[in-house]
Amino acid sequence: MQSPQVDPQLFNHIRVLISLVAGMGLTRLLTGVARIIQHPGKKKVYWVHLGWALWMFLALINFWWWEFRLAQLHDWKFVYYVFLIVYATVYFLLCALLFPDNLDEYAGYRDYFMSRRAWIFGALATLFVLDLGDTLIKGAGYFAAYGIEYPLRAAIHVALCLMAMRSANPRFQAASVILALAYQASWILRHFETFQ
Repeated sequence: MQSPQVDPQLFNHIRVLISLVAGMGLTRLLTGVARIIQHPGKKKVYWVHLGWALWMFLALINFWWWEFRLAQLHDWKFVYYVFLIVYATVYFLLCALLFPDNLDEYAGYRDYFMSRRAWIFGALATLFVLDLGDTLIKGAGYFAAYGIEYPLRAAIHVALCLMAMRSANPRFQAASVILALAYQASWILRHFETFQ
């Protein structure tokens, strides 16, 4: 039995839901930063936490840009739809973990970040694994176009996330966010400056 022709408008339907979830994550990040600006003395700020918030901002806008490539996918399956919603949801979860509703039980952002680092870096490691699946959905040729750097990037990030989950060492946490930000900026500039 031949499969029915897929309506090209299906991606628009999927894009709306992905955009809603990603937009909620972006809203969470911006609201969290605005709260710090509005009430700078309320809770002590931790620059490593803010560094990860900046990384998350870059990752989220990169994700939104990258997902436009799905417009070229013509063989949509329900499992792809579910996968993409889960993928976008992990982005939102990370944003919510970085900026919780309430910090009353913590001395500040450093205390919160260090006490929740297993959740934060566990979700981040999951994000890198899901990213591989997302790229495969776009096609084997698309995946291969990024070369060996792409799977190595994911493997190294997951390994570093697993280490960061366990490490309360402030120097390790500081080095991690600095390296992650530098690499994220490099990755975006090298691969996503224009859409081809």
